Order: sequence, then C-alpha cells, then structure tokens
Amino acid sequence: MRILGIDPGYAIVGYGIIESESGKLIPLDYGAIETPSKLSTTERLLQIERQVTELVTEVKPDEIAVEELFFNTNITTGIKVAQARGVILLSCAKICERLFEYTPLQIKSTVTGNGTAGKTQVQYMVRSLLRLKETPKPDDAADALAAAICHALSAQGGKRIMN
Repeated sequence: MRILGIDPGYAIVGYGIIESESGKLIPLDYGAIETPSKLSTTERLLQIERQVTELVTEVKPDEIAVEELFFNTNITTGIKVAQARGVILLSCAKICERLFEYTPLQIKSTVTGNGTAGKTQVQYMVRSLLRLKETPKPDDAADALAAAICHALSAQGGKRIMN
C-alpha cells in the first residue's frame, strides 16, 4: 500500500511517501512545498493547491494521512494554517477517496511509544523505522513521514474523513 503523509502548513507543507508491504516500511520520497512570504495569502493558497494536486496526481497514493492541527496561540498564524489545511484536504479528496487524519498525540504515540515525545525523538524514530541514512529535512518532511508511518502501523485507526 502506498501512503502519502502530509504535515499541513502555510509557509511549508511537508510530505512523505512510503510503501507498507507485509509490515515492512519502505521510504519512497519526502520533501516540502514552500510558499514565498512575499506572495499574498490567496497566491500562497493557490500555490499549495496546485502543488498538492500535482503531488497526489503523480504519487497516486492508495491512502493519505494528514496531521490534524495543533492549537497555536498566535491566532493569525493559526487561521492561515487552517486555511492551508482546508485547501490541502480538498485537493487530496478530489483525487484520493481514502483520506485519514491523526492528531499529533496519535502520531507521536504510534511512532515513538510516547505521546509527549519531542521533535528530536520523532525524527530519530522516523529515521530508524525507515532505515534512512540521514534525518529527513526539513522538519516538516519528517513530520509528514511520521504521519504516514502512523497510518501504516495503526491499521487505519485514524479518523476517516472521506466515506
């Protein structure tokens, strides 16, 4: 099964693609979609939509795992990230009907065994579970791979957002 993990963001959208075969996790690709700060909000959202659509069309995932938003104390940033997440969900849903979401707690618990694990511990486990030579960069890509791993290991225990 090919799984696309997505860490939603406004400035940076992390993505990670893995294959899950008979309990074995195989990394295929990871990276980030970045939007320049000089662009307007609408232009940034359009860029996210275009690039996520291209990614999902190219990757042809069987399932997509998206991280839920973590509450941000900066309401302006939180709103923009929520808008970007909406664009991401819509872009994914138009192409792939098997869309799931996981909380940061679920992802950390599944990947590290500790729901309060720090970023470094999550990155270490992503690297270890996927047998990577280096820690995925940027951090958003590592978080997206963690979402994909969480989905693969939890046997679709996330909240399905498409029927």
